[in-house]
Amino acid sequence: MERAEEKRLFRKKLREEVKALGQEYCKSADKSIRDQVVSMPEYQRAGTIFCFVGRQDEINTMPLILDALFQGKRVGVPKCVAEGIMEVRRITGKEDLEPGSYGILEPKKGTGLIGPEEIDLSLIPCLSCSPDGRRLGYGGGYYDRYLREAAGAKAVLCRKRLMREDIPVEEHDMRIGLVVNEDGIIR
Repeated sequence: MERAEEKRLFRKKLREEVKALGQEYCKSADKSIRDQVVSMPEYQRAGTIFCFVGRQDEINTMPLILDALFQGKRVGVPKCVAEGIMEVRRITGKEDLEPGSYGILEPKKGTGLIGPEEIDLSLIPCLSCSPDGRRLGYGGGYYDRYLREAAGAKAVLCRKRLMREDIPVEEHDMRIGLVVNEDGIIR
């Protein structure tokens, strides 16, 4: 089987597993993941953080985004600008967000651009990942393209029940140096 097809089937299976996760587990895991992130030295010393805004079935990153803003950090979130292409826009609060591509909250028009070289820490979504940083995203390639240019540390956030050892990868897939789940940080 071709790698791309293997990834498509793997994503389909994992989407079913995501639906089966209990709400209480997700809330508890998300809070623990947030606690793990804010304890990281990379987070504590970061002046500029790039963080995805979690959809309903993803990790709730809003408390993490609000914590970073409260601490005076510059916070950038992704904005899809073309097929497979995103940029990072600075927000100063929830009011800077509105529904955008795929129903995901994105920065409103007029928010400032943050260049990839300005980012101290990127917090990255996934459908699943392996303990050694192989990440299975949602299939658009947005993060793999963008993160090649991004400076600073990169951490993928994943609920432990969705982690797998056998993540199928292709040559263009980027391995992430930090994996954060509710039990800890894997370097």
